[in-house]
Amino acid sequence: MQTLLLGADAVEDHATMPAVIDAVAAAFAADARENTIMPAKSYIDLPQYNGDFRSMPAYVNAETWDAAAVKWVNVHLDNPRDHDLPTVLGTLIYSDPETAFPLAVMDGTVLTRLRTGAAAAVATDHLAVADADSLGLVGAGTQAYTQLDAISAVRNIETVVVADRDTEKQQAFVDTFTDRFDVRAGSIEDAAGCDVLSTITPVESPIVDRKWLGERTHVNAIGADAAGKQEHSERTLLDAKLVIDNYEQCTHSGEINVPWGEGTLTDTDLHGELGDIVAGTLSGRTDDDGITLFDSTGLAIQDVAAAHVVYENASDDGDGTAFSLVDTETS
Repeated sequence: MQTLLLGADAVEDHATMPAVIDAVAAAFAADARENTIMPAKSYIDLPQYNGDFRSMPAYVNAETWDAAAVKWVNVHLDNPRDHDLPTVLGTLIYSDPETAFPLAVMDGTVLTRLRTGAAAAVATDHLAVADADSLGLVGAGTQAYTQLDAISAVRNIETVVVADRDTEKQQAFVDTFTDRFDVRAGSIEDAAGCDVLSTITPVESPIVDRKWLGERTHVNAIGADAAGKQEHSERTLLDAKLVIDNYEQCTHSGEINVPWGEGTLTDTDLHGELGDIVAGTLSGRTDDDGITLFDSTGLAIQDVAAAHVVYENASDDGDGTAFSLVDTETS
């Protein structure tokens, strides 16, 4: 048997967004039904390089497929400036859970971007108003592009407002999508008033005021991925129907981690986990809901789901480079 090597372009080509959204939703539901194994994300902190490594293993037993994978990923904040490299680099090993054979080694950087967008789309589908047609984006980096692609797959988005302190990045985003949407550059306040709002910044102090949000805005809080980070005001977190992706991760490093550590937020303020909503054991948006907020920290089961889509599509298309990684001869 041979292992399939799939680079960034191959991952991009074969991770069709609707299929990734469906697979990520299936993984959330499997997790709610306790049909996953997902050890806690482990960290190797490297302050001397202003970075860290993270290992993320998981097994998913969905209704029609099962798979296992481990992602080795980093966050090195000085990479773009000092090394002309992305801040985040990732590699994923995708394995057959029955035999443990490594079916594929694939780029995990693009995979991370796509599964993060897909998770926001799943949350939006269950928590945003059905007729949502406007999307606000705070942050015009790479993930903003994926958020728009993913969310527009589950809602009929017509108007897009993007805010970023880097006006060149902001305008580049507008220029990319001007043929597909009514898209414009605006302030954070402008973006926050949309039907759906995704915030994708690394800030450690809130930048989105509660009073700027629409009466029934759904928020995807994406940026907080480490202890001390927070994009939204405590008032928003207290007022919103608050949905998290994973209790342990969100209370440690998600949007809620700072007020949680201070005791401002407690268990009684949480509506529950997204997986339970997808599985149908917890309500999503109801007619009585105002603001909803999804705290997304990124789960290894999402990586497995996205990798499953990539591997199956690439295999069907005969794409990728097959190579002998493991000696399969038995003695």
